[in-house]
Amino acid sequence: MINIEHLWFSYTGMVPYILNDISLEIEDGEYISVIGDNGCGKTTLMRILLGFLKPTMGSISIESKYIGYVPQRNDFTNTNFPITVYEVMNSYHKLLKLKDKAIIMESLKLIGMESFKSSLMGNLSGGQTQKILIARALMGHPQLLILDEPSTGVDVDSQKEIYGLLKDMSLNQKITILAVEHNLEAVFSYSTKIFHLQNGHGHLCSPDMYTTEYLHYKRKD
Repeated sequence: MINIEHLWFSYTGMVPYILNDISLEIEDGEYISVIGDNGCGKTTLMRILLGFLKPTMGSISIESKYIGYVPQRNDFTNTNFPITVYEVMNSYHKLLKLKDKAIIMESLKLIGMESFKSSLMGNLSGGQTQKILIARALMGHPQLLILDEPSTGVDVDSQKEIYGLLKDMSLNQKITILAVEHNLEAVFSYSTKIFHLQNGHGHLCSPDMYTTEYLHYKRKD
């Protein structure tokens, strides 16, 4: 699904590099959580994968015609603009130049939000809003779904429901999930693998081996 080889990135094209010689291979249907301290390069890596930034050096290949993107909830909802759920979905439908409008309701049904189609976005809870953003991202039938801190501004019960939906997508629909995370409980409960960024370097390991493998990697570094 994703193959990154010797990726380097700097906003100036020169040292210091934010990402240093990153190599990463992700298979179809994996659920990858990207973790690390603030400023370690998580958002930069996400923006490169989405095509917003180009690597300074190295290569990236992604086997997905369309990449679904779910921004942080607070990036979308800090507005009093009176727009309905269906209108949000329909505007994205037009942006993607999709032909079949039935996909709007199909996507809402996938995440159990079809009954909210006429609701104003500003009246939704944090969890409901996040589900709409996921439904919006699913309209293009992505094979890869990238999420930016999906539990931000979401209550605990809704978090469990959302992460359960994401896990089901990876297991049963073979959608590859890549989530930039700060929620470590979710990372260890739902991920198939963890990609830890620190000082521009990255290390991939399984959740159950994270502590042992990461400490070994850190000593080598």
